[in-house]
Amino acid sequence: MTVKELAAKVRLSSTPVFERLKRLEEGGYIKKYMAVLDAGKLDRGFVVFCNVKLRRMNRDIAGEFARIVQDISEVTECYNISGGFDYLLKIHAPDMKYYQEFILNVLGTVESLGSIESMFVMDEVKHVYGIHI
Repeated sequence: MTVKELAAKVRLSSTPVFERLKRLEEGGYIKKYMAVLDAGKLDRGFVVFCNVKLRRMNRDIAGEFARIVQDISEVTECYNISGGFDYLLKIHAPDMKYYQEFILNVLGTVESLGSIESMFVMDEVKHVYGIHI
């Protein structure tokens, strides 16, 4: 949405809207602007949520796992979670065979990995970017 479109929506002129946007950006409320790509058209439409349990957990092991995950392009989101698993990963792949190879040759090589549980997305019902205010 352009500044002009946003200004019309909130019934203000463009100048104060632009200034407020700049303050929100500088204050860290607006983190970034991005393009949303179609994963299916990029041959990455096979989505898997993968629960990861590490063999043991401490600050060093958690830090190392976080560093490793940062460099794995198939992992698009990673959350440290509570409960029976330590991490929840969102993984984009072309298909099941690719995901199998990914588990064996990438994720499976992480030394601290204890176990994984994979859940395959059949249909995306809702996906909202950001927070509604």
